[in-house]
Amino acid sequence: MTVEKFTPYNSRTIHRAPQWGRIPEELREAVTVVAQVLPFRTNQYVLDELIDWDNLPDDPVFRLNFPHRTMLDPADYTSLRDVVAGGDKGQIALHVGKLREQMNPHPAGQQTHNVPELDGEEVPGIQHKYTETVLFFPKAGQTCHAYCTFCFRWPQFIGDDELSFAAKDAQGLTAYLARHREVTDVLITGGDPLIMRTNTLARYIEPLLEPEFEHIRNIRIGTKSVAYWPQRFVTDRDADDLIRLFERVVAAGKHLAIMCHYNHPVELRPDIAQTALRRIIATGANARLQSPVLKHINDNAAAWQELWTTGVRLGAIPYYMFVERDTGARSYFEVPLVKAYEIFRDAYTSVSGLARTVRGPSMSAFPGKVLIDGTPTIRGEKVFALQFLQGRNADWARRPFYAAYDPSATWFDQLKPAFGEDRFFFEHELPRPAGETRELTVVAA
Repeated sequence: MTVEKFTPYNSRTIHRAPQWGRIPEELREAVTVVAQVLPFRTNQYVLDELIDWDNLPDDPVFRLNFPHRTMLDPADYTSLRDVVAGGDKGQIALHVGKLREQMNPHPAGQQTHNVPELDGEEVPGIQHKYTETVLFFPKAGQTCHAYCTFCFRWPQFIGDDELSFAAKDAQGLTAYLARHREVTDVLITGGDPLIMRTNTLARYIEPLLEPEFEHIRNIRIGTKSVAYWPQRFVTDRDADDLIRLFERVVAAGKHLAIMCHYNHPVELRPDIAQTALRRIIATGANARLQSPVLKHINDNAAAWQELWTTGVRLGAIPYYMFVERDTGARSYFEVPLVKAYEIFRDAYTSVSGLARTVRGPSMSAFPGKVLIDGTPTIRGEKVFALQFLQGRNADWARRPFYAAYDPSATWFDQLKPAFGEDRFFFEHELPRPAGETRELTVVAA
């Protein structure tokens, strides 16, 4: 039976969950140890409705929620386990801090190149990487109903102000947008904005409905609540208020897109999950499906086929298959780019045209969103065919370019230009990101 009361668990309280006794001891230890580095949170709905407890440890949602020891390097796991066993909080914090520093907490220039300024001061809680789109991180939406172990926004959850993006109110956002008429889209993200009560969320959204922001045509909300707590749209005490807020946004002439993060089709199988999606779409909003391709979770075409087909049947739009970002427990989840493309192609060819709105595999890398468009052989050389869906320079979009074929590459910065070229076409005007491993010619950002 679907749980109606939201009951969360973290690493200190998970032993209270009815299912804790079904988890083998070695997996329990991993929760205690790895959760020191990668934040852990789940809830009773996930435990009751989404995890197959007869399929541990291989159940995809169990791996999606519960830390595993191989999410850390073996030597790092052993040393951290010993430090945790010693109980010295200062030593634990020191050890954990060093491990987190190795995990690239802000990939793709999020802190170094994406934070805009207004009157010479950084605008808190905002990223502006692409001309037409601003990302907004409300302070009240810094957590989620449950945490995904792959999440590239894990720094938002650990309570470190230097690593997080957060805005206390909408004043900085509206001041910035008032001067940047080229912006047409605002993506409200987190964490998860829908962890907030509706009246709090409305305080961030409703200013954007005023006539002075007529240039803001599209409001997007990124959320995992559709999968981890669909009650947010159906039975929560302010669920109807949330639906009415969506209706007000649409009635104001804005396009409202709910960016639904589903990582496995099991998340869309429960009746309440499907009801939630239908209620969202009935407001006039679009629901768009997106996820990275993840080893252990959805690295097979059948999972994507079911997710896209079910989504279309319910009225949603398949949108993105991403490549897992180079952060956090990357080595646990990453798949070679070749395999990611094969999974996408096999799933794409097995669905109807209505589901072929999906794009991928796409890497949200420092230069922009890079699409893998095939692995052709050109002039006797096997290559990756690539193009930008978005770029730091808007003129890069949809311009084909090629990388040398590398069957082991898992991320864009591991690729080299094809045909003997010494650099990709865009590198002469690209600022250097912190930690970049390939040589780039530095120009003004």
